[in-house]
Amino acid sequence: MKKIHLILFIFLLISSQLTYSQKIKTDANVFGHVTSEGVHIPYATVIVKGTTIGTITDETGHFTIINLPLGEITIEARMMGYKPQVKTFVAEKNTTAEIKFDLEHDVLNLEEVVVTANRSEQKRNEAPVIVNTISPVIFNNSQSVTLGEALNFSPGLRLENNCQNCGFSQLRMNGMEGPYSQILINSRPIFSGLAGVYGLELIPSNMIEKIEVVRGGGSALFGSNAIAGTVNIILKNPLRNSYEVGVNYGLIGAGVDGSGGATPDLQANFNTSVVSDDYKSGVSLFGFTRDRKMFDANDDSFSELTPLNNLTLGTRLYHRFGYRDKLSFDFFNIIEERDGGNKQDYPLHERDIAEALKHDFKTAALTFDKFFRNQDLLSVYASAQYIERDSYYGAEQSLTDYGNSTDRTYNLGAQYKAVFDNSILVAGFENTGGFLLDKKLGYPDYNNATIADSEIEEVPHTENIVIADQASVTTGAFIQYDLELGNAKIAFGGRYDFYMVKNYANERQDATSGSVFSPRINLMYGLTELLKVRLSYSQGYRAPQIFDEDLHIESSGSRQVLHRNDPDLKQETSHTILASLDFNGLVGNAFTGFLVEGFYTRLLDPFANEFGDPDEEGTVMYTRVNADGGATVKGVNMEFKLRPSGSFTLSSGFTLQTSEYDEVQEFDETKFFRSPNAYGFVAVDWDLGKNTGLAVSGNYTGKMLVPYFGTETDPDRGEMRESERFFDLGIKLKHNIRLNGTSLQIFGGIKNIFNSYQSDFDIGINRDPAYIYGPLSPRTIYFGIKYGNLTL
Repeated sequence: MKKIHLILFIFLLISSQLTYSQKIKTDANVFGHVTSEGVHIPYATVIVKGTTIGTITDETGHFTIINLPLGEITIEARMMGYKPQVKTFVAEKNTTAEIKFDLEHDVLNLEEVVVTANRSEQKRNEAPVIVNTISPVIFNNSQSVTLGEALNFSPGLRLENNCQNCGFSQLRMNGMEGPYSQILINSRPIFSGLAGVYGLELIPSNMIEKIEVVRGGGSALFGSNAIAGTVNIILKNPLRNSYEVGVNYGLIGAGVDGSGGATPDLQANFNTSVVSDDYKSGVSLFGFTRDRKMFDANDDSFSELTPLNNLTLGTRLYHRFGYRDKLSFDFFNIIEERDGGNKQDYPLHERDIAEALKHDFKTAALTFDKFFRNQDLLSVYASAQYIERDSYYGAEQSLTDYGNSTDRTYNLGAQYKAVFDNSILVAGFENTGGFLLDKKLGYPDYNNATIADSEIEEVPHTENIVIADQASVTTGAFIQYDLELGNAKIAFGGRYDFYMVKNYANERQDATSGSVFSPRINLMYGLTELLKVRLSYSQGYRAPQIFDEDLHIESSGSRQVLHRNDPDLKQETSHTILASLDFNGLVGNAFTGFLVEGFYTRLLDPFANEFGDPDEEGTVMYTRVNADGGATVKGVNMEFKLRPSGSFTLSSGFTLQTSEYDEVQEFDETKFFRSPNAYGFVAVDWDLGKNTGLAVSGNYTGKMLVPYFGTETDPDRGEMRESERFFDLGIKLKHNIRLNGTSLQIFGGIKNIFNSYQSDFDIGINRDPAYIYGPLSPRTIYFGIKYGNLTL
């Protein structure tokens, strides 16, 4: 906390020194419009390069900026789907200039600005690494109401549900499980292990501007756990006075035979923003609520989809102190309850199985940006996340399985971007820490429990038990240099980290520490104007700490699974090579994009699980150890985009890969469990005219190995099974009604039309809740409305 207070003091000191610059009045103004092929573009962004000054065009495509700095000004107009355009003029005191932009279409979004590739803004087609973006268009067309659902629509990514009881989910990137990927919020690594257990389903999509995905080792830039890649969640900015509200109602399992009937799922959201007349200050607010009831796929009274309630509120605001300074603040709070198992009307300890959780998830961030020279940029930042989780993981009326977890994560740092004629240098340092306390609470408060006095006397007293008490702190310094040489671009750099992990729950275990240097080099060469080749090498690592799956407990009537690290667990290291060929251009009259990307990752001292035998109480310990030998993950990602006309867009991706250990692991298998060799997606957006649109989206999941410890086998030994193949296809129809500067959108659709869904769920109290695979949900019918001045 002292470090956070120090950073806040520095922010306030800088702010006070710069406040005077607000009073500068030059009366040097500019006005104009932004068009494309003669048609005005509303809500296009217009910025003054090398400053924090910016605005957005109104509904008619016009803009005004007042009190510009005097001298030569470079102004840029940009909009998603169009190529940015830059113009220069001289701003003079008491003078108003007129600037007109006419933008060309950027059908494949090649010139979209991204930040995750090298921790600085650059166009996608100029980035030395492939950056995939998931935009609100994908959120809307696939009806992805949470972050997790949208992640299925990027090459190499697949979201999976890992528990029937509580809905624990994780992202797999390039075949590697969740902890191999780094989740960032506005480029800050504060998405902790506890957040990762359920966080992908907690975060609503209406608070997200876009998601940027970089595959391959990112430890050289963002720290540990970025072996498979990095997912950067970028929150919405207040750009103009706006508002939007929406309501959506779904029926999960509609028309599915053998289920307990269709399950209602109600969601509502709002977004609004207010910006001052001079665009020096802006604030946005967003909210989301969801009420999903339990879905029972096989009518055995136990949940396959967990009932949940979510309430999310957040804000983002900024203030410019002068032409070249900006202070931004973000905050959001998510409160969610989920209650899986059976007998939801009973107290938790009177049910056959219950996995119930209540999350209170708070995140805040403060960033100060200041431009120097022409476009050099200094960023100083502080981010923090606090999570409190009350939980119950228990079976057969257990009184001892109530728990509480608290997790505090912070990230402090600074970075400087220096821009030269044909190169960019980014350097910085940061300190990231996490403090986790996870404990069992023993018996609940009997004053609030429905237990007879006679029953209490028969039960011996149990003290609270600390399951995990961990502190992990990493201090790192990084540098990245981008150099452009004709048709070639080279980016190289590295990161030095010193980490320390202390397990206070085991006083006999010394703190684990290590120093890691993670290099990274990327090459890009334009074979032609339309065809580019990229090659990269990166090194990454995972420290021996607690991960998200350690904080999830699988419960059944016959066994309870806990996770722990072996005391001798060593750091895991990776070496990744990526090679890609990327084509984007016209083929005939159709805009076409095609990407082929090969990946090869070699894991040294890879983490693996050893399955223990149940004790007399049925508790099974999964121990994370370093596997003998190494492991190799390799394959190819393919992406195809096609737009033959302005009304039809198709995008798709497919992955073929293998993930194997050198030596056999559990069940005498070398293959990674729950990792299919083939998976992919398709998305179609078709403008039917007359303000009506049709969207089609689908996900393919190939066969995979899934361990099974349930009612049809010896739960002490288990067996290995192979899953089915699935193709989850959805369709959505939407219609907009224009209303004098606002619009009303009416939509409806079906997810998983053919109900391509797991058919062999385990049943009863002794079921294996982790025996779940395939699509996230069965056939679902939904409809809804949106109203506001942002709806398209």
